[in-house]
Parts: sequence; C-alpha cells; structure tokens
Amino acid sequence: MKLTFNHGQRFAVPEKLIAILNSEISKIDKIEPDVSAITFNFRDENYSSSHGGFHPVEIRLVNSDNLWQFEYITDFSYHGEPYPELVKEIDVCFLSGQIGTIYSGCLQGEAATELISLFLSNFINYIEMNVFTVSVTFD
Repeated sequence: MKLTFNHGQRFAVPEKLIAILNSEISKIDKIEPDVSAITFNFRDENYSSSHGGFHPVEIRLVNSDNLWQFEYITDFSYHGEPYPELVKEIDVCFLSGQIGTIYSGCLQGEAATELISLFLSNFINYIEMNVFTVSVTFD
C-alpha cells in the first residue's frame, strides 16, 4: 500500500516525511483495504523524565476520498513534579489549523509556520539517526 497525500492541507509537510511514512507502511505485510485512519508512533525506548532523550511523536492520518491527509502531529514530553506525566508539548492540528505549545499557547501566522518547519526538520533528522522505534496502528 502506498499512501497518496492531499497536498492542499493547511500546513506544508516535507516530502521526506511523506517518504518516511510510506517506508514504514511498506514494512507491513497485510493491510485491510477499508482502513480509514493510520496512527504512527515514534518512540525512543530510552526516553524518561529523569534521563531525557528524544520526545515521542504521534502522527495520525485520515483517508478522505482516497487521499490521505494529516490529522495531527503531536510531540510529547514529561512535565510535572513529583510525578512527571507525558503531556503534549507541540500539537499541530491540520484539520482545525491550530498549533499549540505547552509554553506559548496557540500560535498563528509566521510564528506557527516557523515552528512547524523547525519541528519537522528536527524530527526527520532524529528519524534518520534511527533513535525511534516505530509502531503503526490502523482504524
């Protein structure tokens, strides 16, 4: 199965990330034909609140008229004391066009575009460093 994307979404996604997602899909032997959503989880198995590491990232795609589109890309990190919890640090919602960060709240315009560009560029670099274990689920 090759994912064909709707490129008319609210935020630009690098072709390199699309190629990475297609590569992950190609590793799966059997995919049901009626899949309406796909969730990719990228996790650094060594990431912890006490030792740090690479933040987990979740990407969800939805199928609309035989084209895949991004629903969200979320970066999680540990926050809180004395019992840290994983919370959304950066949350990019493609359907609503909102970008939220734990530190800045909602971003718009140039600030949002710059954050997404930097975040995705760094994320792709981390993937290329093979720091993540990837799991894929289908709905």
